Parts: sequence; C-alpha cells; structure tokens
Amino acid sequence: MTMPSARPLWQGRALALVGIVLVAFSLRSAVASLSPVIDHVAADFPVSPVVIGLIGAAPPVCFAIFGLLTPLFERRFGLERMAVAAITLMALGLLLRGFAVDSTTLLAATAVVFAGVGSGNVLLPPLVKKYFPDRLGVMMTIYSTTMAVSTFLPPLVAVPVADSLGWRVSLGMWGIVAGIALVPWVALLLKNGPRAGEPVKTELLVSDPTDGVDDVQDAVAVATGPISTAPANRRHFARLWRLPLAWALAVVFGASSTMAYVSFAWMPTMLVDIGGVTPATAGFLLSLFALIGLPCSLLVPILVVRFQATRPLFFVAVGGGLVGLAGLLFVPTVALPLWVSIFGLTAIMFPLSLVLLSIRARTPESAVALSGFVQSIGYAIAATFPLLVGLLHETTAGWQIPLLVIAGVLVVAIPAGIVAGRRRTVEDEWERRHGRW
Repeated sequence: MTMPSARPLWQGRALALVGIVLVAFSLRSAVASLSPVIDHVAADFPVSPVVIGLIGAAPPVCFAIFGLLTPLFERRFGLERMAVAAITLMALGLLLRGFAVDSTTLLAATAVVFAGVGSGNVLLPPLVKKYFPDRLGVMMTIYSTTMAVSTFLPPLVAVPVADSLGWRVSLGMWGIVAGIALVPWVALLLKNGPRAGEPVKTELLVSDPTDGVDDVQDAVAVATGPISTAPANRRHFARLWRLPLAWALAVVFGASSTMAYVSFAWMPTMLVDIGGVTPATAGFLLSLFALIGLPCSLLVPILVVRFQATRPLFFVAVGGGLVGLAGLLFVPTVALPLWVSIFGLTAIMFPLSLVLLSIRARTPESAVALSGFVQSIGYAIAATFPLLVGLLHETTAGWQIPLLVIAGVLVVAIPAGIVAGRRRTVEDEWERRHGRW
C-alpha cells in the first residue's frame, strides 16, 4: 500500500487534531472518575454494592451494544455527526451524574455516559484514518497516550475536589471537559457543510509480522481501543464459534477487561477496607494502577509484531496479577503501592489482545469477524464480574472471596493464553481442521 506523503499535523486539520485529543481524554475519564468518590456519594444517599457492581458492568455492556450499533448509524449519518452525537451523550451523562438524587438516577446517568463512550471508542480510529492517513502511527500514539493520561488523572484529583467542593462538582466537571470536546467537531461540520458528515468507507488495519515498520504502526493503531468498525461476514463469524483459537482470544480479552472494570469499580473501596488508607490515598493508588497501562500500550504492540513475544508478555501479565492479588490478600497493609503496581501489569493483556485480533487473521474481512466475536464474548465475560464481586463482598462481608475469584479468572485464562500464542491465523486453524476457508 502506498502511504500518502506526510504533512504537518496542524496543516489544514487543526480542528480534527484538537477534537481527537479531547474526545480521547473524555473516553477514559468517564470510567475512572466515579469510584474514588463513591464514599462521598454514599454520605448523601445509599449506594448498595449491587448498584456499584451495575455501574462497573455498564462500560463493557455499553461497549458491546454500541460497538455493534454505531457502524450502522455511521454509514447513514457520517463520522462527524456521529462523533457529535457520542460526545453529546458523554457530556450530558457526566453532567447528570453530578445532579443524581439517588442510586437509580446515578445508574441511569452512567448508562448515558457509556452509551456515548461505547460509540466514541468505535468512531475515533476511523476518524484518525480519515484526517491523518499520512500520520497514522504518530496520531495513534498521541491518541493512546491521551487515553492513558485520562485514565490515571481523574482518580488523582477526584477526592481532593470532592473534599473541597463536593462530590457533585468532582463528577460534573468531567462533563464540562467533554462539552469542550464538542466545539471542534461542531466547527468542522459548520466549516465544511454537508460533506463533513458524509459517510466514509472505513477499513480495519491488519498487520502482517513479516512486513516491517508499517506493521508496527498498524499494531499501535489497533492497540488503542475496540476496532470492530464494520459488519462481519456472517459465514466467517459463524465459523469462529468452532475454532479454539477464536475462543482463546475471547477469553484473554475477557480476562483483560475483567481486571480493568473490576478495579475501576471496586479498588478504591477495597483498598480503604483492607489497606486502612484514606479515600484520597485509595484514589491515588487507583491512579497508579491506571498509570501502568501507559507504557504497556506503547511497548506491547512493538514487542508482539517485531519479536513475537505474545506468550512471555501474557505470562508477565498473569504472573504480575497473581502476585499483586496475593499481596493484597495476605499482607495488604505492607507495601500497598507495590502490590497495586504489580497487579497493574495485567494491563499488558489489553493491547496484547487487540494486536492479536489483527495478526491472527489474514484479511480485513476475517479480522472484522474475529474482532466482533472476541469483543462480544469478552465484554460479556467482563460485564458479569463487577456485579459478582459486589454480591460476594456483600454476602461475605469481606474481600477474601472476591480476591480469590479475581485470581481464578487469571488462572482460567492461562490455557487460553497458551493457545493464543500459537503463530497461526484463524484461517490456518480452520483449514487444518475443516478444509478450505
């Protein structure tokens, strides 16, 4: 493929650059801003463990649902109009969380937030491809770095702001940030007229480890978020149900998402209970956990594509997760930041899973089918555990059983990681078992 000649990032597309960065920031700040201040919220009205679990389950559920619906609407209304709609939902939901009067309205506002986030996750990669085809690697690195920063910043400031100005301000201020993200996209629509909202054909990047530098760039691109941006071929999708490789990738993706969403839902509360720390310190530790994801998102794609390090990276992630959980389980009051940091190595599995979706398929059509299959099952797995952890915590009045269950997810994922590490595609596996793909 002939790449377009590179031109300065700002040349003729400054609004798109600012818009992409602001949206990327809002996508993750929505996930990480609530749990650190849940104690402040509970001082005003009851928030049961079941409600916290449902709030924790909202991201993967909405990602799965709106990841499938968004491409259908995008083909009718265009990328920019859909981006404006997604950002509006995010901003509205984030603002409404600050006005919640009970756990029901808090949960409803959270659902609105993640409807927008689920759509935004799907829209941003094709927006980057549309406006920056000559700077794809640079822009995806900016995009992934911004998302990583917006994951660890909200827990860092949420509690201090809640202490000084109240939890409603602490939650609602992120809606203002998302509202600012509307400005460049509305300006683009007004500047370019109807053509700005026209649907564009978006394709999935597929990396071949034999191709070299361009594939590292592609790997970075697909390692930044959900990549299913087109309807899957039904025949290909149906075949994946019969392939152990596809199921292995789904389990690894599900384990990765489970670690993330359980942590963002429950880690601050758990650390206050078992570690004896203040809510502000618990928020800082959640921020530390999120910070580990930044180098992972940048290094893992290169290590996989260049050095075929799939299995070593997977076992570092699982080993780190189990060691971190053991520390939290047996000696939580000793070196608590160390245990949280080591557990944070589970973040390796997220970019690893998404790069594998690219290199474990030969064609864009197969990769889209594989992406849809893996994300549907993986997010379904992840959606169950924030609620399950809450129910187990409420039932047992402790954190030992929930921590053991989380550890069990990592152990169960080990065989899947071994299978996912085989250097073959889903087409290879089908042909070996059933004949021509």
